[in-house]
Amino acid sequence: MNNSVTNSARLLWAALRALLVLTLVTGVIYPLVVTGVAQAVFNNKANGSEIKADGKVVGSSLIGQQGYSLDYFQGRPANGLGTNSVNTQYKLILSGATNLAADSKVLVKQVEDAKAAVVKNNSTADYKVRPSQVPADAVTSSGSGLDPDISPAYARLQVHRVAERNHLSVARVEKLVEQHTDGRTLGFIGEPTVNVLELNIALKSLVTKS
Repeated sequence: MNNSVTNSARLLWAALRALLVLTLVTGVIYPLVVTGVAQAVFNNKANGSEIKADGKVVGSSLIGQQGYSLDYFQGRPANGLGTNSVNTQYKLILSGATNLAADSKVLVKQVEDAKAAVVKNNSTADYKVRPSQVPADAVTSSGSGLDPDISPAYARLQVHRVAERNHLSVARVEKLVEQHTDGRTLGFIGEPTVNVLELNIALKSLVTKS
């Protein structure tokens, strides 16, 4: 009987020591090491890929924003967020797509309305946008509804409108888009993209200096 109690006590003490050691290693030491390495090597990414302007954090390069006036470049539609009553302004309570089928009349109407708006908003006195010029990302939302990037084609489509409204030359705005166009990852993965927030910050700086 005494041996049984003694053995049980030893097993319990061994289990308790293992628990304490594993808790210390996996719950304290490992997180501290990972956090330290991340802060030292990938500081910006570890802190949310923050974008700063005038010394203040204005957003993240990973999350799109809505509400830009037509003086600035527009991001992708956020229909997935706009169809629920919880998150309509990128408050990050949730994200998601519309989940509408390709033959959905609602989706078709959204795309048609968005295309008409893109044509109207981006046509200027000396530049007329044709419906066939409107790229897919200009009229559809991403899976999360929070896509921060647009295609170079959509950015270029907005150049004349942005140039006219900010009293800049088309060539200067085109160069700005080119400077903020990121190529494919590793040269072959994905497609070239333009981060809308970063582009608009550069545009604002250019307008301020002009």
